[in-house]
Amino acid sequence: MADGTRFEGRTAIVTGAASGIGRATAQRLAADGALVGCLDQAAAVEETVALIREAGGTATAASVDVRDEGSVAAAVESVAGELGTPTILANVAGVLRFAHTHEMEVAEWDLLIDVNLKGPFLMARAVIPHMLDSGGGVITNVASSAGMFGQAFMAHYCASKGGVVLMTKSLAWEYLKRNIRVNAISPSGVSTPMTGHVDFPDGMDFSLIAKTMAVDNKMLAPQDPASLIAFLSSDEASGINGAVIPIDNAVTA
Repeated sequence: MADGTRFEGRTAIVTGAASGIGRATAQRLAADGALVGCLDQAAAVEETVALIREAGGTATAASVDVRDEGSVAAAVESVAGELGTPTILANVAGVLRFAHTHEMEVAEWDLLIDVNLKGPFLMARAVIPHMLDSGGGVITNVASSAGMFGQAFMAHYCASKGGVVLMTKSLAWEYLKRNIRVNAISPSGVSTPMTGHVDFPDGMDFSLIAKTMAVDNKMLAPQDPASLIAFLSSDEASGINGAVIPIDNAVTA
C-alpha cells in the first residue's frame, strides 16, 4: 500500500521509466511522496509523468541514453535543477535478447553490456556525488534471476546482469561508511512490453530455459518489483545493504 509521506521531500531518479518496471517504480515512488525524475529515451516517458501528475504526484521527464556519459550527466543535472538533489536512484533500464552464442552479433553483445551494466555504472557515477553532498542516499539496481545462474541462449544477458550483481556488492562496500546503501533485486519473468516482444532464434531448445520459469509459469506484474524497490529505498530497509533480493516465484529456491 502506498504511503504518501514515505519519501516526502526527497528526489528520486528512475531509469527506464517509459514502461514496464520503470514506469511502475516511478509511479510507486511518487505515490509514496517522492519527487520523481523519469528518465528514458522513449517519448512514452512523458506519459509516465502525466500519470503521476494526474494522481497528484510530482514528476519531470528527461531524455537519456544510459550508454552515454554526457547524456547521463545532463539528465541527472536536469532533474537536480528542477526537483532538487537526488537521494534515491532506481536503475531499471535494460534490454533483453536471446541468441545462439556462436551466431551472436558483437553489436548485440555490446548493446546488452552497455545498457544493462555500463548504464547503471554511469548513473551511479553521476548521482553518487549528489548523495554525498546531501549526506547519503539509496541505489537499487535491477539485476535478474538470469544473473544468478547460467542461462542458455542468454550469454550476453547473463553476463550483464551478473555484472550488476557484483557491482552492487562492490558499491555497497565502498560507500558503507558514507551513508549510501546499494542493493539489487533479482526478478524472474515480468509481464512488460519488453518481455512481450522477445524474438527467439531458430532452432532454440526451449527445454534448456525451463529453469527460468516458476512451476506454475506465473509472470510477475511490474508492480511487484516496483514495490520491492520502494521498500529498499525507504528507511524501513536501513539495515539492508549489499543485498541481492530474489523476486522470482521460487525460480532460484
